[in-house]
Amino acid sequence: MRPFTTRVTRPTPAERLRSILAAAHSMTVVSDGVHQEVHLLDGTGPMGHIHLHDPSEESHAGQSARIPVRLEFTDIAPTPVRERLRARVTLTGLLAAPYEAEAASSICMEFGQALLEDAEGRSYVTLEELHGTDIDPMASCEASMLTHLVDGHSELVPLLLRLVRPRPERDMVRALPVALDRYGITLRLEHPTGHQDVRLPFPTPVTDIDQAGPRMHALLAAARRSSHPNSLLT
Repeated sequence: MRPFTTRVTRPTPAERLRSILAAAHSMTVVSDGVHQEVHLLDGTGPMGHIHLHDPSEESHAGQSARIPVRLEFTDIAPTPVRERLRARVTLTGLLAAPYEAEAASSICMEFGQALLEDAEGRSYVTLEELHGTDIDPMASCEASMLTHLVDGHSELVPLLLRLVRPRPERDMVRALPVALDRYGITLRLEHPTGHQDVRLPFPTPVTDIDQAGPRMHALLAAARRSSHPNSLLT
């Protein structure tokens, strides 16, 4: 008999945090009481700008003082949904020298703590978990894929609603995609007084970006086979 395994349908906090860092184009650096807005436009992302390492005695031997630093990231939905803030990430640690946004080389930061705050709550991620987690192959193209879906194929969103269980409430006024990851797509169902997010998992997780199209087509095919009357369907 095969051992029972639970199907994974959503990213872990470590995967979520790692992907936010990979897709980030800017961050706020707080050090010595000064807030600096750093815009990373060279395509390297924050982890190409900051090198995280384990705390160790050797890392600061002979140094009289180290400088506390906090890196703040926000994850904003690329589609025009209500409450577009999806998550906040905070990394704290220590620097051997004052932070310089224009530094030519990667800045070494002794890791202190990594915190993810989203709709699920607060999750702390260790450096080992962060280093041991692969970047979601969808992270770098999520925004363009979701905006393309909304702007170029909006008729497919009501079709996907056929897969939502239980059925959306009759007072739903709008549905938009709010997130896309290797495990599936998340729709935000907006009501007059609030909203709810529903996940539609892919049959199997995406391991390469070339698989994204076939996975979405599989969801759409399942939706077409499904009988699910809805006021937004045409």
